[in-house]
Amino acid sequence: MDPFREPIHVMQFIRTTASLAGAVAALVLYTPSALADDAPDAPELPAVPLTSGKLLLTGGVSQIEGAAGGGLAPWAVIGGYGTARQLGANVHGTYVHTQDYALGSWGLTVGVANRVEFSLARQRFDTRDAGAKLGLGEGYAFNQNIFGLKVRLFGDAVLDQDTWMPQVAAGIQFKHNEQGGVLKAIGAASNSGTDFYLSATKLLLAQSLLLNGTVRFTKANQFGLLGFGGDKSNAYKPEFESSVAYLLTKNIAIGAEYRMKPDNLSFAREQDAYDAFVAWAPNKHVSLTAAYVSLGDIATIRNQRGLYVSFQAGF
Repeated sequence: MDPFREPIHVMQFIRTTASLAGAVAALVLYTPSALADDAPDAPELPAVPLTSGKLLLTGGVSQIEGAAGGGLAPWAVIGGYGTARQLGANVHGTYVHTQDYALGSWGLTVGVANRVEFSLARQRFDTRDAGAKLGLGEGYAFNQNIFGLKVRLFGDAVLDQDTWMPQVAAGIQFKHNEQGGVLKAIGAASNSGTDFYLSATKLLLAQSLLLNGTVRFTKANQFGLLGFGGDKSNAYKPEFESSVAYLLTKNIAIGAEYRMKPDNLSFAREQDAYDAFVAWAPNKHVSLTAAYVSLGDIATIRNQRGLYVSFQAGF
């Protein structure tokens, strides 16, 4: 069975993600230093904490598709507060409300050894009153499941302060939209798709500044909520995403993001998105992000703008 042609069970995703993350974590933590404890006359080594070794806010927040980063764009950072021999994880809930639509998202992110990130997100796109105008029925909803994988290739956003080299990561996001029949009717080529992206993140601690650039190869219409590809184009296109964040205090960051999107459907043009945000993290276990977001036209309804709120909890 092709998992992207059939509805994806969310609990199965969670169990798979957790099992895989645990297996990788066991390999990472099983190091020669651990063997030294069993060797004759081996000196006693200090215990290594298993979590929360990163600086506050350096793991980013939960991006709308589940990856660690900003609200719109993934960053090269690995989710959670785990360092090279640690595990990090968080759960998130996000809500976006524009004049005519609402989007809810919740998910799980697991970071292993500050090297590999697994993420899971489920989105529910509520057409509210606009559903009746579109012929779908008032309150019609599109549901989408997203499984993500990100790998840090090189660089360290925190430690590389004496060089201009950024932290660089490559990622993929597998997306499956459950409303295949409706998507085909509006001209989408498929209800499943995969995004590929490359992110570079530079943290300038002395200037309290974070800069990020991401190139995404995608066919997704409105992040995949309206399917993938269309009658205008069914080809992968590179789209640019960027973020800038400034740390006002050790607990509060402000910033802005920009994300380009493809325009594949004749019936409804698609435009780029941007936001301005503030993120507050009183400690390493919780954070709250609020933003003003502009998504452009969505399914013929023009100029969708509104409030973005996201809560994250983890370690």
